[in-house]
Amino acid sequence: MSIIEGIIGPIASLIDKIIPDPKARDAAKLELLKLEGSQDMEQIRAQLSAIVAEAQSADPWTSRARPSFLYVMYALLLWAIPMGLIAAAQPAMAKDIASGMNAYLAGIPEPLYALFGTGYLGYTVARSWGKAKGIDK
Repeated sequence: MSIIEGIIGPIASLIDKIIPDPKARDAAKLELLKLEGSQDMEQIRAQLSAIVAEAQSADPWTSRARPSFLYVMYALLLWAIPMGLIAAAQPAMAKDIASGMNAYLAGIPEPLYALFGTGYLGYTVARSWGKAKGIDK
């Protein structure tokens, strides 16, 4: 929770007590919500600029980190094709492989999955933003 979000509630309560006119009170609360929205927008803009800066970095380790991680995930998904062939030829072996993979994936900590989701979303948003601005091809 940001500082602004923590302050909005108490300030809205103060506005209710200080301003007796309902129209003026609503206008003051609307301005308060606009402030919150602008703070959130600035925070999002700062996060996106950091992602874009990483993607445009001359350092190949920095600029290719997110796409490389996505390629690993694609490879894991494409592994389903040979697994289907193994299952057709030797169902017991395919079942053992799948059990081993499930045990391995269940052992990965939940924060790592969250990191993947955040990185995937951030990369997608940054690429879309860059294409919309004409920065990326």
